[in-house]
Amino acid sequence: MDKETQNQLAEQFVDLLRSTGRSGIEELILYLQEETDFFTAPASTKYHGAYEGGLLQHSMNVYEVLRYDPDGSFSFSDSIIIVALLHDICKANCYHTEKRDVKENGVWVEKLVYVFDDEFPLGHGEKSLYLASKFIELSDEEAAAIRWHMGAFDNAFRGGDRGLNAAYEKYPLAVMLHLADMRATYLVERSDSHDR
Repeated sequence: MDKETQNQLAEQFVDLLRSTGRSGIEELILYLQEETDFFTAPASTKYHGAYEGGLLQHSMNVYEVLRYDPDGSFSFSDSIIIVALLHDICKANCYHTEKRDVKENGVWVEKLVYVFDDEFPLGHGEKSLYLASKFIELSDEEAAAIRWHMGAFDNAFRGGDRGLNAAYEKYPLAVMLHLADMRATYLVERSDSHDR
C-alpha cells in the first residue's frame, strides 16, 4: 500500500471514530496515533494484510463489510464503527521485522519478514476489549462483539469455554462482527492480494 492511500485510510478511520462522539474517543485516537504503530502495522505475519498498513486496511475492510447489513435489521451505526475499527487493536505494537532465510521457488533467500511478539499477552479479543475500554465506555453488546470476534478460532472456545455460544445467542452484533471479520479476511483481502 502506498503512503498516500495509507494516509487517506488513516484519516477515514479517525473521522469515523470521531463521528461516534464517544466520551474518551479523542484520547483513544491519540493513543493509537502516538503510542502505537496501529496505522503502519501489518494485520498478520504472513496471512491477510501482511504488509505495512495491513492492520489499518483490515479494520476498514471489516467496517465496510459490517456496515452493509443485507437484511437491514441492525441499526447501531456507532456500534458498528466501534467494533469494526477496534476489534484488532490488540495487534498494535506486536509486530517487528527480522531477516530470515526463506525458501522461494525452491531456493533459500534471506528476506525481511514480520515476526509476532506480544509484550502484553492478555488474549486476542480480551486484549482489544481491555484497550478500548481504557478510553471509551462500551455497551454490553459491543464488549461481547469485540471479545468474541474470533469465533471458533478463539483459544478459549477451542479449550471448551461456552461463552462464545452464549454471546452469539444474546448479541446479534457479536455474530455480525465475526462474520464480517471472516468475510474481510478470507474473501475481500484474498482477492485484494491477487491484485498486488
